[in-house]
Amino acid sequence: MIGRFPILDVSPVVEPGTAKAVVGETFPVSATVFREGHDALSSGVVLYDPAGRRQPLVPLHELTPGTDRFGAEVTVTSEGRWSFSIEAWSDPYATWLHNAEIKVPIGQDVELVLEEGARLLDRVARRVPRRPAIAEIAARMRDDSHSTAERLALASSATVREELAARPLRELVTRSRRFPVTVSRKRALFGSWYEFFPRSEGAVSGGTDGEQRSGTFASAAQRLPAIAAMGFDIVYLPPIHPVGYSYRKGHNNSVTAQLDDPGSVWAIGSHEGGHDAVHPDLGTIEDFDAFVAKAGEHGLEIALDLALQASPDHPWVKEHPEWFTVRADGSIAYAENPPKKYQDIYPINFDRDPEGIFVEVRRIVRYWMAHGVRVFRVDNPHTKPVAFWERLLADIASTDPDVLFLAEAFTRPAMMHTLAKAGFHQSYTYYTWRNTKEELEDYLNELSGDAAAYMRPNFFPNTPDILHAFLQHGGRPAFELRAILAATLSPTWGIYSGYELCENEAVRPGSEEYLDSEKYQYRPRDWDAAEAAEMTITPLISRLNYLRRSHPALQELRNLRFHRADQPEIICYSKRLAVADQKSPDVVLVVANLDPHNVREATVWLDMPALGFSPGDRITVTDQLSGRTYSWVDANYVRLDPHVQTAHVFTVSSAVIAPS
Repeated sequence: MIGRFPILDVSPVVEPGTAKAVVGETFPVSATVFREGHDALSSGVVLYDPAGRRQPLVPLHELTPGTDRFGAEVTVTSEGRWSFSIEAWSDPYATWLHNAEIKVPIGQDVELVLEEGARLLDRVARRVPRRPAIAEIAARMRDDSHSTAERLALASSATVREELAARPLRELVTRSRRFPVTVSRKRALFGSWYEFFPRSEGAVSGGTDGEQRSGTFASAAQRLPAIAAMGFDIVYLPPIHPVGYSYRKGHNNSVTAQLDDPGSVWAIGSHEGGHDAVHPDLGTIEDFDAFVAKAGEHGLEIALDLALQASPDHPWVKEHPEWFTVRADGSIAYAENPPKKYQDIYPINFDRDPEGIFVEVRRIVRYWMAHGVRVFRVDNPHTKPVAFWERLLADIASTDPDVLFLAEAFTRPAMMHTLAKAGFHQSYTYYTWRNTKEELEDYLNELSGDAAAYMRPNFFPNTPDILHAFLQHGGRPAFELRAILAATLSPTWGIYSGYELCENEAVRPGSEEYLDSEKYQYRPRDWDAAEAAEMTITPLISRLNYLRRSHPALQELRNLRFHRADQPEIICYSKRLAVADQKSPDVVLVVANLDPHNVREATVWLDMPALGFSPGDRITVTDQLSGRTYSWVDANYVRLDPHVQTAHVFTVSSAVIAPS
């Protein structure tokens, strides 16, 4: 229903679900607001904290003249369920001043107009009796011993402007309904993830006697200091549960496994237990607790995979056969993505006993929460009902709002966006498949635009399932480039173990699967030897994570701006953020060569206002990867050799006005 003044197309409004923010985040609010006739209309946005307390009104300003579209930026300061509303009101003083500035100079109704203005200031003075200056101004406006120009000037003096800006005269106030904003801890937006298989750390695979032996939580814990030293915040573990024996897959997804092949960790469940058990080769639940504690000592959180499926040996198959789909021949349907077959995995049918399934999954999630897990990476959530996730995530948030969920949903856009709206805190994206400048700019403009109200991207250049052709054929420069882009474009990024070694061999031409995939076998790596031989890009990864922690601008999504480069292989973008305890904003400017094979040159044209400067200014930029400093202007020549340095990551430290 339209109120006294129409307030339409409010943003951010997310349906279903709520808009999202994190503690300390500033986000834009906008609405279309207008009125009949010519009288002045003003508007503002009001935040309400989780306790329902009204925050100070923030004035809205017209975004583009003549559009009736108004906006402002607001900041949330604590976790919980916030809300905001738009208020519009008739502004009698602005209406009077507009008319007075036309009439008084031409001598039209001068005394009447000035008296009407004085009466409005009388109202302001009565409202703030401790501000006698307003009453004095009203009296002087009535004093005809002064010129009409002087009397009119008093009406827009600094004293009047400041008072009305802080407490405007408002008539016919119209309020929109309240719109919810769910505010999470900062890790929901900003963080660096490292994925590795605990069973590979300290494992023995293919020794002289052919022995294979799993690593343990204790041996995996020895890798944690190096992960922390690279600047990562979250260690993500693929499933750590017992693996089924029936139809176990062998090396490279072979349908015939050798006796000691460990099988896929996503084929969960055996006589040794299900989703609430740890694989006995890794250790005990007490060993897992010790692993979590050791990670905490290094400032790392543990993210655990939540894969809702079962091997044919999972206890659920016997205890709850009604949770699975039975085919015409009486067999349980295994997972398929034709022509791919996953005989070692049974999908759950969520339409058969949905209440029983929900209760069990909730129990499992809360079990691992009790063992120190506050982050879950959810495997293939798009193959389960969205309503299930909406209910589960709301249930967890009702008691533990700090628990975060990442949706691994490489699927259709509508499903990815709806999962985010349903409550997932982060989302895998199409970043892996966006490699040209046009693809990257189009996709990042989408993610940092309206979608930023509810969808927080997590950029992984690789996963155990995905080795993109760009990495297969681009060599070390491709790995460096994709890490730089992921770490500076998105507030959250991550890598799968082995990325720092530039592992790039596919199982066959045209495939995105790794050769000797760690999904099906142990893959121990000699990290010390690789570091000694300088065969890793660990120093670059460490530097990127250091820059991300040091520069608040890189911890945001909505502040991304692209700049023009006149060659398709060169991309340029910036992030800028005002920082409360700094005199000048934090500005990071990235220029990258998207061709991992060839030297590329271009002229980069900077959008100076987007960087906080004026056209014609000369700025000082320092490359945080090479340490070199340059003086840049609006147009700048760049040359990037990917075998030397594939990108500049600049910080901007100063500006000097160029002589005219």
